[in-house]
Formats: sequence, structure tokens, C-alpha cells
Amino acid sequence: MAQQRTPAPLDDPAPRRTHRFRNPMSGDMFGRAAEGFARLMGTPGFLIGMTLFCAIWLGWNTLTPESWQFDPRALNYTLLTLILSLQASYAAPLLLLAQNRQDDRDKVQAEQDRQSNERNHATTDFITREIASLRLALNDVATRDFVRGELRDLLREVEEEKDEEMLRAIVREELASALGRGDDPGKETPTTP
Repeated sequence: MAQQRTPAPLDDPAPRRTHRFRNPMSGDMFGRAAEGFARLMGTPGFLIGMTLFCAIWLGWNTLTPESWQFDPRALNYTLLTLILSLQASYAAPLLLLAQNRQDDRDKVQAEQDRQSNERNHATTDFITREIASLRLALNDVATRDFVRGELRDLLREVEEEKDEEMLRAIVREELASALGRGDDPGKETPTTP
């Protein structure tokens, strides 16, 4: 029995078809390749390799017999000049492309840094305002030294009142004892010489 495919309902999106071959000019692939080439050209290994390539090329086409030379000295190394010109003509636009991509990344990074700085500035302003409000609130709050001073003053007042109360109690006792003996409190007691 052959299995039949049921068509997808109309409200379902069609599945994406994958391409067998990727277009090298699409997306970011070409830009990444250009940056890789630019990085390669900026290395000491590339410069040493190019120097060795040119030295071997010139040495072969100068020192070997004429029948073995493929770019003879008599023609001023035309093929080498052509190869180096072709390399330069491709290298310049690729380097510019890589530089443009780097500039775009730098712009994005600068924008992200600016936004981060703005957020940090706003946070710093908020914290500064909060600290200022806390300082104002703490000015209204009694400090430890102020409370200690107030408690000392109250203790002194209580002790003075206590002393006065004790003094009154003593005076009352004296009055009561003087009245109990029949002494007149308004009368002076005679002193004997």
C-alpha cells in the first residue's frame, strides 16, 4: 500500500525548503570571508610567505636555463607582475569591505556603550537622590549623643525632684514630730545659755 501524503491545512505555513547549495554572496558569509582574508593579509606569516614566493619565483626564472623558465627575465617577469597586480586589485576591495564591517561593529559598540553610560548615569543620579533624602531624614532623627544628653537631663531632674521630695518628707516628719510633742512650730524654742 502506498502511503498518501495529506496536504497541510491552509492555515499552516509551508515548510521551509533547504537549498542544496549556499549562495556565497548571500548573508554574512562573504563578509566573514573578506574579514578572514584581511586578517590573513595582516599577519607576518603572509608577508614572509609572499616574500618567499617572490624570491623563489625570481630565483627560478633568473637562475635556471631558459628552457625551464616560465616567466623569463628577458620579458621583465610579466607573469609575476600580472599575478601581483591581480592580487592587489582583489585585496583592496576586500580590505575595504572588512574595514566597513569593522566600522559598523564599532558603531554598534559605541551605541551600546552610550546606552550603558546613560543607564549608569541615571542609576548614579537615583542613588545620589536617595542618599540625599536619607541624610535629610536622618537630620530629623535623634542621634545617640542627643538621646544620651536628654536622658542625662531627665535623670538630673528626677534626682532633683527626688531630693526635693526627700527634703519635704524630712520637713514633714520634723513638723509632725514637733507638733506631736506639743511644740508650736511658729514659736522659737528658748536656747539655754
